[in-house]
Amino acid sequence: MLKKRKLAAWGAVVCLLMLAMSSVTVFAAEETTEYVPKMYASFWALVPPVVAIVLALITKEVYSSLFVGIVIGGLFWSGFSFENTVLHVFQDGIVGVLTDSYNMGILVFLVILGIMVCMMNKAGGSAAFGRWASVHIKTRIGAQLATIVLGVLIFIDDYFNCLTVGSVMRPITDKHQVSRAKLAYLIDATAAPVCIIAPISSWAAAVTGFVEGEDGFSIFLRAIPFNYYALLTILTMVLLVVLKIDYGSMRVHEDNALRGDIYTTPDRPYADAQDDVVEEKGGVIDLVFPILVLIGCCIIGMLYSGGFFSGVSFVEAFSASDASVGLMLGSFFAFVITVIFYALRRVLKFTDSMACIPDGFKAMVPAILILTFAWTLKAMTDSLGAAEYVAGVMETAATGLVNFLPAIIFLVGCFLAFATGTSWGTFGILIPIVVAVFQGTNETMMIISISACMAGAVCGDHCSPISDTTIMASAGAQCNHVNHVSTQLPYAMTVAAVSFVTYVIAGFVQNAWICLPIGIVLMTGTLFVIRAITGKEE
Repeated sequence: MLKKRKLAAWGAVVCLLMLAMSSVTVFAAEETTEYVPKMYASFWALVPPVVAIVLALITKEVYSSLFVGIVIGGLFWSGFSFENTVLHVFQDGIVGVLTDSYNMGILVFLVILGIMVCMMNKAGGSAAFGRWASVHIKTRIGAQLATIVLGVLIFIDDYFNCLTVGSVMRPITDKHQVSRAKLAYLIDATAAPVCIIAPISSWAAAVTGFVEGEDGFSIFLRAIPFNYYALLTILTMVLLVVLKIDYGSMRVHEDNALRGDIYTTPDRPYADAQDDVVEEKGGVIDLVFPILVLIGCCIIGMLYSGGFFSGVSFVEAFSASDASVGLMLGSFFAFVITVIFYALRRVLKFTDSMACIPDGFKAMVPAILILTFAWTLKAMTDSLGAAEYVAGVMETAATGLVNFLPAIIFLVGCFLAFATGTSWGTFGILIPIVVAVFQGTNETMMIISISACMAGAVCGDHCSPISDTTIMASAGAQCNHVNHVSTQLPYAMTVAAVSFVTYVIAGFVQNAWICLPIGIVLMTGTLFVIRAITGKEE
C-alpha cells in the first residue's frame, strides 16, 4: 500500500513537472512571436522625433522635450497601453541603450576625456597654452581660424574632435570675445563634415562596412569629390570667418559677444566654474603631450579593434574597427600615460590626478544625459519601424527619376538623419538600397548617390538637436544646447540648399571636376549675396 502511495505521489510530481514544462514551452512560443505595433513602418514612426525637435526649439529645454518624444514613441508602440508604455520606455529604451556595449563604450570614453580635460586644466597646461596663444593669436579671425585648423587636424572621430577642440580653444575664443554659439558651430562643422571625407576615420570604417559586394574603401575614396555638403561646409566656415559674415540668430550672439556677453541667454553653462590651475608649473607641453598621446592611443585602439595586431592589413583593420572599443581603450591608456607624465614632471601629484576623476565625470553629466535620451528616442523610432518606412518611400522614388536620384537621396538622407539624430543609421538604411539600384548598371551614378547618402546624413545630423555629434559640440564649447542648434541651423540650411542644386547638376553631368567647381562658385556667390543683404539691414 505504501509503495502504491509512493508511486502515485511520484506520478503526480511527474505530471506536475510535465505540465509546468508544457506551460513554459507555450510561454516561450508566445515569446518568440515578435510583437508588431499597429503603427509599424508608417508615417507615425517619425512623429516622436519630430515632436521632440519642435518642442526643443520652442521651449529651449532639451531634457523634457526629448522625454516627451520618448513617451509618445512608447505610446504608439504599445497601442496606448499604460503598463506596456512604461515597460517599453524604461526596459527596452533607457535600460536597453545603457546596457548596449557600444553606447557604454562611448560613455566611458566621454568620462575619461572629461577627466583628462580636468587634469590638463589643473596641471596648468590649458593656462600655459592660453598664454602662448595670447602672443601668437591676436585677432578674433585668428582665434576662429585656429579652431577650424585644429578641427580639421583631428579627423579620427567626431566625438573626439568635438571635446578636444572645445577644451583647447575655449579659453582662446573667450579671450577674443567669440560667442560660445559660434565656437560650437565651428566645432560641429569640423567634426562630422571632416570625418566623412577622411579615409582614416571611424566614419570611413562605418561607410565601407555598409557597401556590400563592392570594394567599400575604394568607393569611399572615389565618393569624396562628390560629397558636396561636407566640402562646402568647410569652405563656408572659412568664408564666414574671413569675410566676417554673420546672419540669423548667430548674428545676435556675435554682437553680444563683442559687448562682453559670450552666452546671450540666461542659461550659461560653466560660467561660474573655477579651474584649480597651477599656473607657475604648467607648460604648453602639459596640454600638447596628452592630446598627442590621446590621438595616438585612439588610433592604436581602433586598429586593435579591427584586428590589425592579429595580421589584418592597416586598411582592412580601420574598415572593420569598432569606434566604441577603440576610443574607450585608447582614452584609458592615454589617461594612464598622462597621470605618469604629470607625476614625473611634478606638475600634478598622483592624488591630485585621482581627485580629477569625479570632477571630470561631473563635467560630462549634461552630455551623458542628453545622449542617453537621444539614444532612447532612437530606440523608440526603431521599434516603430522608421527605417522600413523610409526604405519603402526611397524604393518607390527610385523608379523613373534616375537623373534626379542623387538630389532626392540627399533630401531623404537629410530628413531621416534629422528625425532620428543618427548619421550611421542613415548610411545603413540608404547605402544598401543605392547599391542594389545601380550595381552593375551605372557605377558613376552609384558613387554619386552613395556620396549623396553620406552628405544628406551629415547634413541632417548637423541640424538635428538630438544628434549625438551636435550634443558633443555643445558640450565641447560649453554652450547651451538649444542655442547651438538654433544658431547653426541657418548656416547648415544655406549649405544644404546649394548642395541640393549641385546634386541636381551632378545627376546629369556625372563629373566631379565639373560639378565641384560649380558648387564652390554657387556657395561663394550665395554668401556674398547674404553679406550684401545683411549689410543693408545693418
